[in-house]
Amino acid sequence: MTRRKSRFIFISVLVFTIVLFLFAYKEGFRNNVSNNKPNYDLYIENESTYQSVFDQLVNQQILIDTVSFKLISKLLGYADHNIKSGHYLLKPGTNNYKLIAKLRSGNQDPIKVTINNVRDIDRLCGKLDGYLMLDSVALLERFKDTIYLQTIGYTPENILSLFIPNTYEMYWNISIDKFIQRIQTEHDKFWTKDDRKSKALALGLDTKGVYSLASIVEKETIVESERPSIAGVYLNRLKTGMKLQADPTVVFALGLAGIQRVLLEHLQYPSPYNTYLNDGLPPGPIYMPSVNSIDAVLNAEKHDFIFFCAKPGYQGTHCFAATLSQHYENARHYQKWLNTERIR
Repeated sequence: MTRRKSRFIFISVLVFTIVLFLFAYKEGFRNNVSNNKPNYDLYIENESTYQSVFDQLVNQQILIDTVSFKLISKLLGYADHNIKSGHYLLKPGTNNYKLIAKLRSGNQDPIKVTINNVRDIDRLCGKLDGYLMLDSVALLERFKDTIYLQTIGYTPENILSLFIPNTYEMYWNISIDKFIQRIQTEHDKFWTKDDRKSKALALGLDTKGVYSLASIVEKETIVESERPSIAGVYLNRLKTGMKLQADPTVVFALGLAGIQRVLLEHLQYPSPYNTYLNDGLPPGPIYMPSVNSIDAVLNAEKHDFIFFCAKPGYQGTHCFAATLSQHYENARHYQKWLNTERIR
C-alpha cells in the first residue's frame, strides 16, 4: 500500500469519525421531550425491558423523535440490563443525553402520597395501591399478621393508629419494609412534636388510646371548634368509669354507612366496638382521625359536662349538659326536630 493511499484512508476514517461524532452530538443534544404538557410522568415497573420503556415513551407521546432516542440509547448502552424501575418526571425540552442518563441512573422523582380519610386498614391499603407500586394485598397481609405486628407493638385492630394523616413524598417503587419504616418514623416525629406524647400520658392514655378517642371525636362532629368540648365529655366519662356510649362506635360495629339515626335496637348489637355494651375505649380506631381531632383530645376542654346531644338544625353543632335531666331535655328537642324533618 502506497504512502498516499494510507494517508487517504486515514483522512477518510478521521473525517467519517468527526462527522459521526458531530451527528451524535447533534442528535444527543436535540430537545426530544415534547412540550405538549408541562411535565410527563413515566412509571417504569420492575422487570421492565428497554422495549417496554420505549413503548411507553411513544404511547404517551413524550418523544419528539424516536430514531434519535434509539441511536443515543445504543451509544450510551441503555438496554435491558440497566433498566431502573421508578417514577420519572420528564420536563419538556429535555435532550436525549439528559433523558437517557436520568433513566439509566435510576434518578427517579418522589410522588406525593396523601394518607387520610379512611375507615380501616383494608381501605387504606386499597388507597395506597393507587399511589405506589406496592402490592396492596401483600401489604394488607403484613398488617394482619399478628406475629409481625407484635414485633412493632400493634394489633390488627389498632394498626391504623400507626398512620398520621398527612401528605408525604415517597418513591413510587418503595418496598413494603421501607414504607413501614418511613411511616414509623413519621409517627414518632408527630408524637414527639409539641409534647404530644407527654400530654397523652397526662390524660392516662397512650398514643393508641388518644388516636382511638380522636377517631370517635372525628365522627361525632365536623365542627372543629366543638371537638375539644366533645373530647372533654368522653374523658370525663372515662375518669368516672362510665361507658363511652358513643354512637359512631355502634355505626362502625354494624358496618353500615350513612345511618342518620341510631336506634335502641342498634345499641344492643354485640361487638367489642360497641361502647354502649363495653367499658373503656374500643379495641382500635373506628376511622383515621384528622390531626385536628388528635390535638382536640390532647388539649381537651376541661368542664363538668357528661352528656352532649345534637342541636336541632343542619349546622352539626351540639348541646352539652352536666346532668341527666338537662340532657333528656336537650334530647327531647332534638328528637322532635328529627320527627318534624322525617329523618329516620
